[in-house]
Amino acid sequence: MFRLTDFTYEDKTVFLRADLNSPVENGRITSDARFRAVLPTIRHLLNDGAKVVIATHQSRPYKGDYTTTEEHAEILGRLLGQEVEYVEDILGKYARERIRALKPGEAIILENLRFSAEEVFYKPLEECERTFFVRKLAPLIDHVVNDAFAAAHRSQPSLVGFARLKPMIMGKLMEEEIDALSRAYESDERPRVYVLGGAKVDDSLRVAENVLRSGRADLILTGGLVGQIFTLAKGFDLGDTNIEFLHRNGLLGLVDWAEKILDEFYPYVRTPVDFAVDYRGERLEVDLLSGEKKLFDKNPILDIGSRTVEKYREILMDARIIVANGPMGVFEMEDFAAGTVGVFRAIGESPAFSVVGGGHSIASIYRYSITGISHVSTGGGAMLSFFAGERLPVLEALKISYERFKGYGR
Repeated sequence: MFRLTDFTYEDKTVFLRADLNSPVENGRITSDARFRAVLPTIRHLLNDGAKVVIATHQSRPYKGDYTTTEEHAEILGRLLGQEVEYVEDILGKYARERIRALKPGEAIILENLRFSAEEVFYKPLEECERTFFVRKLAPLIDHVVNDAFAAAHRSQPSLVGFARLKPMIMGKLMEEEIDALSRAYESDERPRVYVLGGAKVDDSLRVAENVLRSGRADLILTGGLVGQIFTLAKGFDLGDTNIEFLHRNGLLGLVDWAEKILDEFYPYVRTPVDFAVDYRGERLEVDLLSGEKKLFDKNPILDIGSRTVEKYREILMDARIIVANGPMGVFEMEDFAAGTVGVFRAIGESPAFSVVGGGHSIASIYRYSITGISHVSTGGGAMLSFFAGERLPVLEALKISYERFKGYGR
């Protein structure tokens, strides 16, 4: 795959696909983490004299954080120390005029890509290549730089559609992500511990199945809703309130899958020994083997308990490779952040090479000033797909483009 330093960009028009999809509250972006992550790539291109066309999506139609990229332009401009013009268009005449008018060292950001119907669907590269989006913009572009690792598991026009038409190059963030995740996935160092939490239970089950079956993990620690599903699969009763919650969210059907994983790899999957429930507005820890289990019937589980944190900490301190995705509980509530903070702090203090990803994981790391983690991934779904051994369309497109243009004059 092409790296950023393989080309010079003076007076070249570069389409930079970033993933600046960010949390929004009360109509304002609340985190600039993803903006900061792509700054090295943008600065490299601008300093090299490129004319930079930045493109990103923000949320999806009908969601509360589905908005324009006007504030994205403001944040990028502030961080870069120069104007990034917001272009209220994607592929129309106005957008094309603004791209043609760019001068070396200037940058614009196009409107939210998901305002374009073609960008909402996942299609094979060949179909993406034939979209109006690609056909309208390709003649104006010299190079494509992809720094959107968080969207690498998607196949959409802006992500893969230019691969056979223009040299498609990894940005610095994409390069760092692939290098770090590959190191963790392919390492022979042991023990290799995976920590799977959060609410993406089906994705986590795919990861668990792949890394255990391929011998890439020695132990899996579970928390969040992933931990609850595995706990049910072990035959424990988590009470009416919690089972009803899992049922409402369509997760109970995954218990059978978790049970099959346990049947094949039982000693290698660890589940919480205690949970913290919300009992009359306060945190109360309940041991799975205690007589207080009846508290699960009417009180929601919102975290793992302190005994579980200590057991997990001992394992993590001896690990040499750690991969973690998803929080251990509802860390947004201070009383129920102890599990997530305790486990992530142990990862940071461990001598292991560690990779932690997922939007909620990143949020908890920044919120509680957790340090020492080797690589904090910007990708949640993409990272899970990578460790599940699945094909990532953007990485495939980068390889295809490399083969097509490797003799191209640089």
